[in-house]
Amino acid sequence: MAMNLPSQRGRGRKAPMADINVTPLVDVMLVLLIIFMVTAPLLTAGVPINLPDSRAKPLDQDQKPVQLSLDNDGKLFIDDEEIAEADLAQRLDRIVAVQAGGEPPQVFLRADRQLDYGRVMGVMGELNRAGFNRLSLVTVEGAPR
Repeated sequence: MAMNLPSQRGRGRKAPMADINVTPLVDVMLVLLIIFMVTAPLLTAGVPINLPDSRAKPLDQDQKPVQLSLDNDGKLFIDDEEIAEADLAQRLDRIVAVQAGGEPPQVFLRADRQLDYGRVMGVMGELNRAGFNRLSLVTVEGAPR
């Protein structure tokens, strides 16, 4: 039977503690897990749109596409910034000018399923006029209703 007796050398010094208290580490990790669980669903697209269903496969991307969104009220958004319909042509021309010499970026058109077909086609016509030839219509995976 062994006993932990203090040594005669260094009478006033204590031996180093070899135990690690893991409780604070676990507490911090649980708080971080909760924060990530709460914020992860909020990191989706900024404009809420009820997208139509489709059986199409996702596209491969080589550069960051421009996202053009039309919500249920007919408001236009480029990425997450709302723009007036009268400013659409000017904004598209500015995006093409930034790509000077190169091919314009791909456009992802997200339109609410309740919108008028003519409204969506008007925006697609404006994209074509500006020189955006690579246009993808964004849908939700699933069988069409």
